[in-house]
Amino acid sequence: MKGIPGRQTRGLPVGARLICADNTGAKMVQIITVPKYHGKHRRYPSAGIGDLLVVTVKKGTPEMRRQVLYAVVIRQRRPFRRPDGTMVAFEDNAVVITTPTGETKGSDIKGPVAREAAERWSRVAALASIIV
Repeated sequence: MKGIPGRQTRGLPVGARLICADNTGAKMVQIITVPKYHGKHRRYPSAGIGDLLVVTVKKGTPEMRRQVLYAVVIRQRRPFRRPDGTMVAFEDNAVVITTPTGETKGSDIKGPVAREAAERWSRVAALASIIV
């Protein structure tokens, strides 16, 4: 369908806690900031599917906790619209721990991965078992 823009809905503000969907040892992470986010004055930076984030590990193995890492959003609860007009929403908010360039730190991803994140990050797509 031509002419219908697929605008990304950003449903994860700074401070949001997300599930870590890989096997790095982190269980729960919190968003610190969204690099390259250009918003309005006094508006919280927010992230959506496929965005790179700076996060801190809140729950996980003792050596992973309190570390500041990079992550990519692979699922979000907030419905977003695709260019063909379908609305997509997931059951949880989830990320995958990566390097600043997008190389994944883990070797497995639990659960589905959004197509938008898989198209943007090739290493995430390679590890994904299900792409929705």
